[in-house]
Amino acid sequence: MAVRNVLTWGDPRLKQNSEDVGDWTPELETLVQDLFDTSYAEEGVGIAAPQVGVNLNIAVIDTSCGQDPAARIVLINPEVLRGEGTQRGPEGCLSIPGIHEILERPRKVWVKTRTREGAWEELEGEDLLARAFCHEIDHLRGRLFVEYFGPVKRQIIQRKYSKSRA
Repeated sequence: MAVRNVLTWGDPRLKQNSEDVGDWTPELETLVQDLFDTSYAEEGVGIAAPQVGVNLNIAVIDTSCGQDPAARIVLINPEVLRGEGTQRGPEGCLSIPGIHEILERPRKVWVKTRTREGAWEELEGEDLLARAFCHEIDHLRGRLFVEYFGPVKRQIIQRKYSKSRA
């Protein structure tokens, strides 16, 4: 399929709420494959459609980074149902390349997502998968992980990011 350009921090399209997906189409199947291809090319664990400029509630996750086809997860109109426990660890984002910061997330998360056929299913994720669920669903709501930090920390991160891009 195709590797798409990833939008970066500051692009207003990353701040929009995504639109729900209706009936599954061949174009959506192509988008999903492109998202996996883009995530693998960027050495990511996942990517959301808004990160490639598509304002739809679709994200993909593969915690094996392409090593295990069974690890591929497609989130369609997902919603976090609940979280449990906490984990603190480094988090990065394909839209903010080169930046990794310690962020607290739930250790275990349950999400509701639609299948390609339109049925709803519940998925459970722990540790890295829980972090990825939260991170990608945040993208679908127009939120970047750096927004969890206070204004001073966010300014420091933004300066570090700007320097790395110069």
